[in-house]
Amino acid sequence: MKKLMLGNEAAARGLYEAGCALISSYPGTPSTEITERAAQYDEIYCEWAPNEKVAMEVAFGAALAGKRSACVMKHVGLNVAADPLFTIAYTGVNAGMVICVADDPGMHSSQNEQDSRHYAVSAKIPMLEPADSAEARDFAKRAFELSEEYDTPVFLKLCTRISHSQSILELGQRVEPARRPYEKDIAKYVMVPGNARPRHPIVEERTRRLTAFAETTDLNREEMGEDTSIGIITSSTSYQYAREVFGPKASILKLGLVNPLPRQKILDFAAKVDKVLVLEELDPVIEDHCRALGLDVLGKDVLPLEGEFSQGLVAEKLGKPGKPWVGLGENVPGRPPVLCAGCPHRGLFYTLAKHKVTVLGDIGCYTLAAYEPLYAIETCECMGASVSSIHGFNKALAKESEGKTVAVLGDSTFMHSGMTGLANIAYNQSNSTVIILDNSTTGMTGHQQNPTTGKNLRGEPAGKIDLETLCRAMGIRRVRVVDPYDLKATEQVVTEELAADEPSVIITRRPCVLLKTVQKHPPYRVEAEACKGCKQCMKIGCPAISWKDKKAVVDPTQCVGCGVCEQLCKFGAFRHEG
Repeated sequence: MKKLMLGNEAAARGLYEAGCALISSYPGTPSTEITERAAQYDEIYCEWAPNEKVAMEVAFGAALAGKRSACVMKHVGLNVAADPLFTIAYTGVNAGMVICVADDPGMHSSQNEQDSRHYAVSAKIPMLEPADSAEARDFAKRAFELSEEYDTPVFLKLCTRISHSQSILELGQRVEPARRPYEKDIAKYVMVPGNARPRHPIVEERTRRLTAFAETTDLNREEMGEDTSIGIITSSTSYQYAREVFGPKASILKLGLVNPLPRQKILDFAAKVDKVLVLEELDPVIEDHCRALGLDVLGKDVLPLEGEFSQGLVAEKLGKPGKPWVGLGENVPGRPPVLCAGCPHRGLFYTLAKHKVTVLGDIGCYTLAAYEPLYAIETCECMGASVSSIHGFNKALAKESEGKTVAVLGDSTFMHSGMTGLANIAYNQSNSTVIILDNSTTGMTGHQQNPTTGKNLRGEPAGKIDLETLCRAMGIRRVRVVDPYDLKATEQVVTEELAADEPSVIITRRPCVLLKTVQKHPPYRVEAEACKGCKQCMKIGCPAISWKDKKAVVDPTQCVGCGVCEQLCKFGAFRHEG
């Protein structure tokens, strides 16, 4: 049966059809839907792990036990998993293990746009890169075959456009291979130096065998057209742009196995065309390989190193006519990203902005508090960095910054990478205040469960970590819990903990307003006669509140009745509807 599928859904289908038994992941756009869709298949055990390092180690454990497994993450998550990655490359696997990683060229939802192909090269692990949904399904299945044939984890690399675009594929049946028996092998799996040294030559020999495989596999295919004035070497979504811009007569070498890259196949292709163009997003990985082979190619001298490609950009840079397009013809006003109406974080950030404290931020939807009118987030690097950074910040400045600086991060982010930073604060005793924004979900990536919610990936009852007890067990004596909708209580707790002369943790607890289980209150309205036009309510940046005729106005379709605006208004202008 043919079906239209997202690239991520198709990758999940491929994992299913290949007989994958376990998937462990941490959600991260644009990779999240792979695990969510895979969880719809009862035959696959799927879980959200606290972070990507744990996810990769769980997948390795399942593969070691003899069952096909996978882990899924976005490109920055691969940084977190890099530690086990490089060693698993040495040990190899037992049953097949696939590492799905999704890059984000253009940084639609990321703090950088790194190129994950470098990890494949550095770790000396094969990487497959599909160009549409059908290939995402097919390559997932092929990845398991390569993993088991060459005794290695295998990357399946997607990008935003492949993950979130749709194309047609033919559904297949699940084929579940027999479990491979686990055999004790200390020399293979215990990577102390005496065992690791003999494993390195095995990795190099494996790379040589895979390079020979790259010369003949149909994963790398030559599509010779009538036009041989230029030959295009490309992969992934750039292949689609090449076809759209250059048309059916173009001569293309499409690479599906992007590590290791073939040598002779590229040289043979180059000999058939007048000149070679390497079309790839982000870094010149293929281009540098071609130049190392002695080829003079076009590439990053005409195409950008940064940002996401498009059909129009490729046409423009290469002097080709662009496709016709229709403009809107209207001047659309800018719409900066904002916290949702009724977001439980808003009251806290208003309080922090009021105190004029330095706020070291983290990865989550709360990072939007960096924008106007709150301007309450001043740093954002990676998961958990806020907690570690405030310790260094306060150790460096001591009394100059103590009591005037806080770290903020979400409950899921704290479980991901914040705990070790808090352990450092407790152990090395900086006078630091850490605020955990507990909104009972992993909000930024689409409301996934995490170890603090009490539910697993499928929404079933699961173990639940108590944040207050955990923080106290880690050595933090001062742990406060407050409802951020209550501005007076939030003000009091923040004031007291900033004044404390020891490490402290504030937990702001209120579920994300977008959760289906959260009951909405009647919307507010503004009594125009009572409104004095002081604009105090505009300081919280609520998208449900606007300004018209020198008065505040509430949009009842957005307002969830959180009551923060009512607490701010000194004139009682905000009233509940009905």
